[in-house]
Amino acid sequence: MKPITLTDVAKTAGVSLITASRALSNPDRVSKRTAERVQAVAASVGYVPNLLAGGLRAQRSRTVAALVPSISVSQFLPTVTTLTSELERAGYQLILGQTGYDRAREAALLQTMIGRRVDGIIVAGLLGTEAAGKTLRRSGIPVVETWDLTPHPFDMAVGFSHLKVGAAVAAFFLRKGWHKVGIATGDDERAAIRREGFMQVMGGPVPTATVPAPSSVALGRRALSELLSQAPGLRAVFCSADALAEGVLTEARARGLRVPEDLAICGFGGADFCAHLLPSLSTVHIDGIEIGRAATRLLLAHINGESIASRIEDVGFHIVERESTGN
Repeated sequence: MKPITLTDVAKTAGVSLITASRALSNPDRVSKRTAERVQAVAASVGYVPNLLAGGLRAQRSRTVAALVPSISVSQFLPTVTTLTSELERAGYQLILGQTGYDRAREAALLQTMIGRRVDGIIVAGLLGTEAAGKTLRRSGIPVVETWDLTPHPFDMAVGFSHLKVGAAVAAFFLRKGWHKVGIATGDDERAAIRREGFMQVMGGPVPTATVPAPSSVALGRRALSELLSQAPGLRAVFCSADALAEGVLTEARARGLRVPEDLAICGFGGADFCAHLLPSLSTVHIDGIEIGRAATRLLLAHINGESIASRIEDVGFHIVERESTGN
């Protein structure tokens, strides 16, 4: 079926093409009666304005792309939800892409978003390919990297130090007197950095079970089984994601282990469900809402040509201690 065009609307409404365009995009420039007639015709025939064509003339598409590893990972949901609402308030729509923790897919998505002439790009993590970076620089599209920090961002960054997260959890475990500890971790880059920070404070390698990202409850159960085969006397486990920690908790209880008396567990991300598990789950809380707000603020300032005091914002983190670590 041939798509309905503005010409069809104008012809049906009995007005010129320019009048039809004004009635739909700037109705104050035509009479109220004409605007209502054209709008009624457009609604009746199912006409949808070509926003891209209008945006190209104005050098704005009014769209922003956000790339996340996976929407199934609960820790990213508050950020995506906040980006959607904050951008909509400013007159922009969010286009969401999933990289699947795959750098090649990330590069392909970036190419697609550049081709669609989005006004800005927000990425969960740091950009990983030099080729994608070169293309982005040529495009002039502003970029905010989130959920990570670097002293030299591609453009702007909002996040926290994953190395410091790992170090903080290790220090927390040591204060509890736990030395026989292990890590259940996804195989993504940021989880590897948290593991590095953890081992630095613990003073060396610790038993580790690595599972493919994104994490899940099933993978958490598998990870604990592997850890206990490596270190039967394990006392505490640091998990790279809350979903993984839930799986570790489930497997521990299935094996008759008391949490935290026999095995303490700490997750990462600050998912809402952590407070409602039995026992409740300790976690490293990340303010995903603030990441979304700050990323939107920086991006819109860049788009609007406003001065930016700092292109790097550290939102920090904190450990929320609950029953799974003895609170």
